[in-house]
Amino acid sequence: MNQLQIILIGVYTACLLYMTLFSMVQLNLLKAYRRQKKNKQILPALQPGDHHPLVTVQLPIFNELYVVDRLLDNITKLDYPKDKLQIQVLDDSTDETVGHAAKKVEEYKALGFDIVHIHRTNRQGYKAGALKEGMLTAKGEFIAIFDADFLPEPDFIRRAIPYFTSERVGVVQTRWSHLNEDYSLLTRLQAFQLNVHFTVEQAGRCEAGHFLQFNGTAGIWRKSTIYDAGGWHSDTLTEDLDLSYRAQLRGWKINYIEDITCPSELPVEIYGYKSQQFRWMKGGAENTRKLLPVILKSDLPWKTKFYSAMHLMASSIFLIIFWVALLSVPVLYVMGDLNMKATFLGFCLLGTLSVMSVFYEANVVTCWEGQPFWTRMGKFLLLFPTFMAVSMGLSFHNSIAVIQGFRGRKSSFVRTPKFSIVKTTGSFENNRYVIQKIDWKTWIEMLILGYFIFAIGLAFSIEYYSFLLFHSLLFLGFGINFFYSMRHLNMK
Repeated sequence: MNQLQIILIGVYTACLLYMTLFSMVQLNLLKAYRRQKKNKQILPALQPGDHHPLVTVQLPIFNELYVVDRLLDNITKLDYPKDKLQIQVLDDSTDETVGHAAKKVEEYKALGFDIVHIHRTNRQGYKAGALKEGMLTAKGEFIAIFDADFLPEPDFIRRAIPYFTSERVGVVQTRWSHLNEDYSLLTRLQAFQLNVHFTVEQAGRCEAGHFLQFNGTAGIWRKSTIYDAGGWHSDTLTEDLDLSYRAQLRGWKINYIEDITCPSELPVEIYGYKSQQFRWMKGGAENTRKLLPVILKSDLPWKTKFYSAMHLMASSIFLIIFWVALLSVPVLYVMGDLNMKATFLGFCLLGTLSVMSVFYEANVVTCWEGQPFWTRMGKFLLLFPTFMAVSMGLSFHNSIAVIQGFRGRKSSFVRTPKFSIVKTTGSFENNRYVIQKIDWKTWIEMLILGYFIFAIGLAFSIEYYSFLLFHSLLFLGFGINFFYSMRHLNMK
């Protein structure tokens, strides 16, 4: 074996080891999640005779023409005393959304609501800047935050406030549910993945005492926590993750409440979904660069440091997946000489079964509960391999985001367009927010698709089929990605 082969196998094995470590962390969170399900206590909601603290509801919006009316109509239905509720519409819009929001605010102000329309024209600091601006006039002891595509139930605040069970609880985060999960394959796959985050990951971290995060929306902050942690910063694209960690480093606790759900609208077109993924992945890498050195130098227990590092670096898994995919073709030749098939197969099988267990628990056992068992199993057996494929298909796109984040390259906050599509009805054709420009990353993804077509052909040519399933999934994932990119390109 020559030096190049040694390097190749070494890099490939290291990537597989990292993926295995990541899957083992997920399994440990699954164990904690199951323990939490047995031990959790559901607190009663605030009743009319109970003390109702003053709550400020912040609604950061930017060009939300299709959903702003729905948002304000919904928020004003919150079952909470009017004299204990302040609503701030934090509007950075540059289109007709401004007029719609201002009109709605005046309507509800006339009905006795303490509601204000705060319109910024510079968009400085993006969402973090808008939230920071709102803090200047926020009256509430608690700050509830909802993005434009979220529709909390009327009793949301009354149910959430009791979970501030001590003075050191600084945040209560709730679970996202999905208004349009069954709209398309794309929305089903998003829900499939988010269900894992909002069950196993969030509840597991909370139960185990690890650091977790406020998810940017559908949660409530203690105002004093925000100030004590240093306020909102705009130096990363995921200001929610940033403030969450700074607050926990100051000794504040985040309570995650799985039993309170907040319905939301999933992105229905591929470019909106990819821009959301890019922001989340890059923001995660930016926060790793910013916060990981602080965590490692702190006096936190080693277990907290380890799980915090794995959490912050979660976005880097796409970089690893991409390297594993890219290097798999040259590894084909080397493995034939080294007879390492069993070793690599063991790594892949262990990781896949671990991830499958987590997704099974989150979806089949928890989120789809109430549906017939075989219906749930049928959905799972269809969605799991498809999800794995599409995740692989996004690995190049998300890797670029991660690399940019680690390098400290700055970019603007690109918001995810909302179209007011719920259930299985509605169309986003001719919607003004649909992106019509195909970017360079999509053309590279087309070339990568060709690369894995070549890999599949190569397997048959040399009669070596160890990677055939893997390359077939990569072909499917990049193919679905490119198909949707072309299909949604001309929807205006």
